[in-house]
Amino acid sequence: MTVLDSRSDVPKDGGSAAANGAGVLITDKGVSMPSVDDIGAGRGPEWLDDWLTRNAPDVLAWYRHIHANPELSRREYNTTELVAGLLSTAGLHPKVFDTGTGLICDIGGDNGGGDRCVALRADMDALPLTELTGLPFSSTVPGAAHACGHDGHTSMLLGAGLALASAPELPGRVRLVFQPAEEVMPGGALDVIAAGGLDGVDAIFGLHCDPRLRVGSVGTRVGAITSATDLLELRLTSPGGHTSRPHLTADLVHALGTVITGLPALLSRRIDPRSGTVLVWGAVHAGEAPNAVPQDGVLRGTLRTGDHEVWADLEPLVAGLVQSLLAPTGVGFELEHRRGVPPVVNDVESEAVLRAGVEAALGEQAVTGTKQSSGGEDFGWYLENVPGSFARLGVWSGEGTPPDLHQPTFVLDERALLTGVRVLTHTALAALA
Repeated sequence: MTVLDSRSDVPKDGGSAAANGAGVLITDKGVSMPSVDDIGAGRGPEWLDDWLTRNAPDVLAWYRHIHANPELSRREYNTTELVAGLLSTAGLHPKVFDTGTGLICDIGGDNGGGDRCVALRADMDALPLTELTGLPFSSTVPGAAHACGHDGHTSMLLGAGLALASAPELPGRVRLVFQPAEEVMPGGALDVIAAGGLDGVDAIFGLHCDPRLRVGSVGTRVGAITSATDLLELRLTSPGGHTSRPHLTADLVHALGTVITGLPALLSRRIDPRSGTVLVWGAVHAGEAPNAVPQDGVLRGTLRTGDHEVWADLEPLVAGLVQSLLAPTGVGFELEHRRGVPPVVNDVESEAVLRAGVEAALGEQAVTGTKQSSGGEDFGWYLENVPGSFARLGVWSGEGTPPDLHQPTFVLDERALLTGVRVLTHTALAALA
């Protein structure tokens, strides 16, 4: 696939289509994207239908280009430049953050149609893994791949923003938030907030790809939709010694085992089980020789909870339990409890707005319920500051067994790119109504 920078010298009816009269071309003339069905076609408003009729190939091309050129967290320089260039070509004024990754861009508000400002957010970063999809536009970057759908999120928000810019009039402002570094904790959402990305924003909305939902469906939920996620790293020290004389030293491996089994068990007795709190260890290492007590070891894991109040109390509770478990063993220890992200908690009013956006975009049948996930999502930081709602966008074709997020074989049905544009656009309109 040939990919060019955005150009302003392309006639409105030449090659790919233009937004708001300006050339927004990424595919070279003569390079055609495959036809993608627009599930919500004809649902209006007329300017949105017209924009998607003209620009659907570009949305697909943006996605494929970003997919083929993934960038890891806080390194999204080229993706940021691409998005900023396309927005500028359409006559908008994106503001790139001082780090060079991530940006915001306001649309509307120039006609005095209202003081309300609604934000739409997409994340931009890829994952540090090797893609195994076999797609013709697979990652060209060794050890990096868009296996979580952030390339789709970025393309959808870019499409929604340019479509909104083509509207005859908006009853307020829409802020596009293209966020870096969602995949690292505590997350790039904090960078956006620190840079003033939420200043003046009344509500914020976002979507995340869900390979368990068919394309054309959107999962919504009142209350917590994701969980808080923390990282634990426990380092143990011992004088070491011979395994034939464990009574003359501190048995570090036994101490590790005590924490591995004991801490999850104790937490299950100290925390309300309805909170969905779970500790799972992901890495443990100590020693090499079978007949030597090692001098150091490390244990790492994730601690998750769906309850915001429980999350606030976890750090001192975990520290006290680790202290009590290790005290009889005689080993030294250092515990690092890295606070991650809060749960994403959708309030009733904002969820109703997003639901209305889905129904307007795709019809009532598109709305489905969804369960709370134990996964973390830094969108929760935004909801610590302003109201909003987060939903799951179906990206499964309905054929075969869908791979999960963060798997090297993750793919999305490209029809979801257009449903995402429609849902984001209609959600903004519903929030400004």
